[in-house]
Amino acid sequence: MGNTPPAMDPFGLPSDTGGKDLGVFMPIANGGWILSKNAPPIDGSYEYNRKVAKLADEIGLDFIMSMAKYRGYGGETEHWRYTLDATACMSALAEATSRVKVWTTVHTILQNPAVTAKMIATLDQISHGRAGLNVVTGAYKGEFSQMGAWPEGVDHDARYDLATEWIQGIKALWTQDSVTMKGKYFTLDDCMSDPKPSTRPFLVCAGTSRRGMDFTSQEMDAIFLSGGDAKELYKASRDAKEVAATYGRAMRTYSMMTILFGETDEAAEREAAYYREGLDEGALRGMMKAYGFLDAEIGKENAFVQKSRSTFQTPHVLGTPKTVIERLSDLLEESQIDGLMLIFPDYIKSLPIFGAEVLPALRERFPSVVKEPAHV
Repeated sequence: MGNTPPAMDPFGLPSDTGGKDLGVFMPIANGGWILSKNAPPIDGSYEYNRKVAKLADEIGLDFIMSMAKYRGYGGETEHWRYTLDATACMSALAEATSRVKVWTTVHTILQNPAVTAKMIATLDQISHGRAGLNVVTGAYKGEFSQMGAWPEGVDHDARYDLATEWIQGIKALWTQDSVTMKGKYFTLDDCMSDPKPSTRPFLVCAGTSRRGMDFTSQEMDAIFLSGGDAKELYKASRDAKEVAATYGRAMRTYSMMTILFGETDEAAEREAAYYREGLDEGALRGMMKAYGFLDAEIGKENAFVQKSRSTFQTPHVLGTPKTVIERLSDLLEESQIDGLMLIFPDYIKSLPIFGAEVLPALRERFPSVVKEPAHV
């Protein structure tokens, strides 16, 4: 490979040419990403999500993405009890938008690859080439065992073996007339899937373990990294890109960030404190159980749980638009990640502020000439 790094596959995103991809994590579940009785109400309805998607499209964000969730965290707020189907919702939102990329989520252990190939090809047609797929290998046993879908005996690394067969089967179905594949987990026998996507859908995953990063580096276009500290993200992003380079590929690196605007920084801090006062302990415990964190039961809590007591489920930035610009700019500059997926306590109120006062400054700070997708 020499000293020339692999080039990004172009997808019509700012990161194609050195810019930053900025999108929205869609609130398809009640409660959004704040574990608090005092947070702005988000019902997770299609009507709410349609408004959010149209705002994201209008202000010039690059993508919208949904999670796939099948069991909530409980508590007084019944957090994430009411959820929309990711792909059905995103297909409708593709029709409601015209420019923003539309990425859905599918769990590899729930959907057959031939069914998924057809679903995403349909999303591609509805969106006129804006489709993307967030691949989740499955980690929360209770979410799938409730429907008899947890693959017993398939451990963490084996789930990535399963996912590799799964995505390779999908890619083959997107490009070949007929696919025959006899794997350990999936069998395709003279399997056909038409029509093909007009362009290869964008692929993203959050596999950050060593095995997960190998899978992501070989099969995906981007990786979601955890952590909001710039130094941590820089190291994680560098590691992901280095692993991808060993396979002759370029990897986009993203992270998540919740943004809470205030007329002053102090007002935003007060709002965050109000959320903390309303922490839904039951929902927090439900989330801990889903993630397999039981430390609190033996008298101590790990860093993840301590962070979640802030009621924010992701790293967050609080303050005026000016403060948000400074902190996001510093984070993107220092971490060298390629983009952020954004969350807001109140999407309808906050997206117009972000679009008018923050986004233009970030585009100027991290310029890019967006190219049309050239891959097939």
